[in-house]
Amino acid sequence: MRTADWIVLMLTLAGIILYGIARSHRSRDIEGYFLSNREMPWYLILLSIMGTQASAITFLSAPGQAFTDGMRFVQYYFGLPLAMIILCITFVPLYHRLRLFTAYEFLETRFDRKTRILTSLIFLVSRALSTGISIYAPSIILSSLLGWDIYLTNIVMGGLLIIYTVNGGARAVAYTQQMILAVVFGGMFLAGAYAVSMLPEGIGFQEALHISGRLGRFNVITTGFSEEGFDWTDRYNLLSGSIGGFFLALSYFGTDHSQVGRYLTARSIRESRMGLLINGLVKVPMQFLILLTGTMVFAFYQFHESPLHFNRVAVDQVMSSSYRDSVQQLQAAHAALQEEKRLLVERLGTAVHSGKPAVRDSSLDALAGLQQTEDALRGDMKGYMKAAGVAAANDTNYIFLRFVLDYLPAGLVGLLIAVIFLSAWGSIAAALNSLASCTMVDIHRTFVRQSAGDARELRLSKLYTLVWGLFCVLVAELATDMGSLIEAVNILGSWFYGVILGIFLVAFYLKHVGGGAVFRAAIFGEAVVITMYVTTELAWLWLNVIGAVTVVLAALTLQGWMGKSAPAVHAPKVLDSDP
Repeated sequence: MRTADWIVLMLTLAGIILYGIARSHRSRDIEGYFLSNREMPWYLILLSIMGTQASAITFLSAPGQAFTDGMRFVQYYFGLPLAMIILCITFVPLYHRLRLFTAYEFLETRFDRKTRILTSLIFLVSRALSTGISIYAPSIILSSLLGWDIYLTNIVMGGLLIIYTVNGGARAVAYTQQMILAVVFGGMFLAGAYAVSMLPEGIGFQEALHISGRLGRFNVITTGFSEEGFDWTDRYNLLSGSIGGFFLALSYFGTDHSQVGRYLTARSIRESRMGLLINGLVKVPMQFLILLTGTMVFAFYQFHESPLHFNRVAVDQVMSSSYRDSVQQLQAAHAALQEEKRLLVERLGTAVHSGKPAVRDSSLDALAGLQQTEDALRGDMKGYMKAAGVAAANDTNYIFLRFVLDYLPAGLVGLLIAVIFLSAWGSIAAALNSLASCTMVDIHRTFVRQSAGDARELRLSKLYTLVWGLFCVLVAELATDMGSLIEAVNILGSWFYGVILGIFLVAFYLKHVGGGAVFRAAIFGEAVVITMYVTTELAWLWLNVIGAVTVVLAALTLQGWMGKSAPAVHAPKVLDSDP
């Protein structure tokens, strides 16, 4: 990066950190540290929810996902708006009425202590693993920029995040996320606009969309059906997104404390509801625009020379291996393909500019064939890298970063790098805060009965934040070569979200089922989910449905065998008034 980029990057990061720490000065006990004294307005709730979900993985990996697989990933979010409505009717009033620190406190009231502890432990494991992957995402940037070893970079990045989170608490998370999202959206818009502005004369936004569509990258809606019927292994389609995405969103926003903790900070039920409902309205368009940036980058590379592999460090590693000669042959074939593509896109640009649709269409068909050949060459390159033991053989997470570093002007590169850093800090800080909250409230207070006092509990909470931060750094060290990070983190969540949701559905709606039945059903449900993932090629979104349905059905069956009922305490009302 150039000097201007480093200045923009450092000033942006320093300003956000100082602002967040300054706004956290009122945290004098764990209610202030974890819940901001329950006084946040709806717009901060909204921005905190969005900032927690939109990690660096979203802005680093999603454009690459669109570049390689098209826009169909947006269907993953189609079930989210309905989930927000259900949460506002049922979950939110109950959580606020009981004035919970964590969502899992309710389960002890409704069932028993062991069910609360089990659910909290499932959350802690799943969220800690996901957070480790989220730390790895911005480490990719530093590693590429400075040529650092990725393992050292994870330690540096994790250390900065731990300092920021331990000192800040929930208030720092909430207030910094409003500034972070402003910078994030501004930076992503500028990157997409710049990609379009660098297209040849006569090729604008509309033409770029047309090119992306003809080359299979503007596939927003896919049904998953073919002549053989519905493809249950297809990851992203209308059905899996609407049903599987609904179950995942209901669990993530309703039972994952990294999100529940955001709207427990609200000063009223109405403020929480507004934050969640508006999130349901804006999330799909937001993700659409982020993926659209990836399709614009894809269109851009049809008119500019693209790398055979987008991770420079990985290329250097494979060139130092015994596969050097084979890789050089691939590079020569790719260079010849790039020249052929250059001549073809010149013909395409002339056809578009002079209004010759027949020539334009034939050029696009030929370009689609060249793209298939290029994709095959990239696949061969990844194969050589894997054979050579290169850790980051999959370059999906490097595509957008490489575009930013190679083509954006001075200053804007620094801003885009700051965007990815800040989105990481916002989501990871919220995750570490929620991990410490559950450890303190669900585990520590349960097994250490004596009162420690506000000051000591606050110190212990910061210590737990530190411990979880160190654990997540360790996970980041093991997160290399995971392919698309945005897929990896969601697949990981789907191992657990359905089971946790099933426990809460039983708690809310099956009043006669007791703790013994649901505890056993949860363990059985988790075993079923993991078995399905390992032994089948079922698309991962369906794991959320399987987990939830399995727990509900198993709990009903076990309760029938056990032959006794357990009346629910504090069962939620369908409608509740705002206090």
